[in-house]
Amino acid sequence: MTRAQLDKQPDQVAAMFDRTARRYDLVNDVISLGQVRFWRRAVAAAVDAGPGEIVLDLGAGTGTSTDAFTTLGARAIASDFSLGMLRTGVRRHGGNALSGEGVPFIAGDALRLPFADNAFDAVTISVALRNVHDTSQALREMLRVTRPGGRLVILEFSHVKVSAFDLVYREYLMKLLPRVATVFGSNDDSYAYLAESIRDWPDQPTLARTIQEAGWQRVAWRNLTMGIVAIHRGFKPA
Repeated sequence: MTRAQLDKQPDQVAAMFDRTARRYDLVNDVISLGQVRFWRRAVAAAVDAGPGEIVLDLGAGTGTSTDAFTTLGARAIASDFSLGMLRTGVRRHGGNALSGEGVPFIAGDALRLPFADNAFDAVTISVALRNVHDTSQALREMLRVTRPGGRLVILEFSHVKVSAFDLVYREYLMKLLPRVATVFGSNDDSYAYLAESIRDWPDQPTLARTIQEAGWQRVAWRNLTMGIVAIHRGFKPA
């Protein structure tokens, strides 16, 4: 089994997601009790991409979320550093990775993005930032590739604000999540890491400060599902 550790070495994390790619979307739907679909819609609304705009969806995995950014006429690129995830996404989109039709899939490391400066109107990353080896460097790279005045939208697991529910949630997270993943044919070691990485992730105000320190302005957040996840949004200085 490939088991990433909390130091988040890129080769370990990429290999872990390669192993889970085939069942990843199904398991996410099950373990979130369907909430992941609501979260995706909330992210798309926050990105609010319109005609003529270009969106970079980082940590896009199989591209399940990326199509939502194109509904108002924008273009979107799905990027991830797990080749297994990208291959699964390309197959599900008809095997057409770079034709110019639909969503292109591009391999990329969040710490060294393969895109030009000021290339995108919006950059978004969903439940993937906490898997990056250097959060601050990733946020600076996202700033570099966003045009002046452009926006950043982050969806990430966060800290539940209702203490009684938080106790129940953490018990579910650490004990049941890997077992549920196993039932649906995924790698329980990978989901043990994911549970640990969620517990280890900073709370909403701490992440907001990290985003600001990376150069983003007007940073704000809102909780979804009692704070199980939060959406952070910021803007590149014009």
